[in-house]
Amino acid sequence: MAGQTTETVVGAAVLAAAIGFVAFAAQFADLSANPSATTLTASFRSIEGVGVGTDVRMVGVKIGTVSDVALDVDTYRANTVLTIDADVPIPNDSAAIVSSEGLLGGSFVEILPGGSFNYYASGDQILDTQGSVSLIDLLLKFVSGSGEADQ
Repeated sequence: MAGQTTETVVGAAVLAAAIGFVAFAAQFADLSANPSATTLTASFRSIEGVGVGTDVRMVGVKIGTVSDVALDVDTYRANTVLTIDADVPIPNDSAAIVSSEGLLGGSFVEILPGGSFNYYASGDQILDTQGSVSLIDLLLKFVSGSGEADQ
């Protein structure tokens, strides 16, 4: 009888720890749905290192996440959906750029705010985009000596 009680207590403790871990992970990953968030779309030539859950930042501050990534088979571009905090207005002449945190850091989508007094509405598309730049390609161009200065 004592063995069954111990197994029940240990099982309950494991279950409680698992529920706590899932709750912490959901809060940390910001997976909670925000119905008032603004969703914007953007089409990139290359989004190397960007996936669902990647940060969207403006001036270094996280303002949202990438909520969907899909390949457009007609244009061979990566279509993304950016979920932005509703209290952050994005000027409608802003640019979306795939940036890196450094040589070995991860990638994120950076919004460079424009100067317009008109703002994107939920569902709008950011037209001014710049995809990720491959560090290896840049190094190969540098080593081989084929740069824009040669042209």
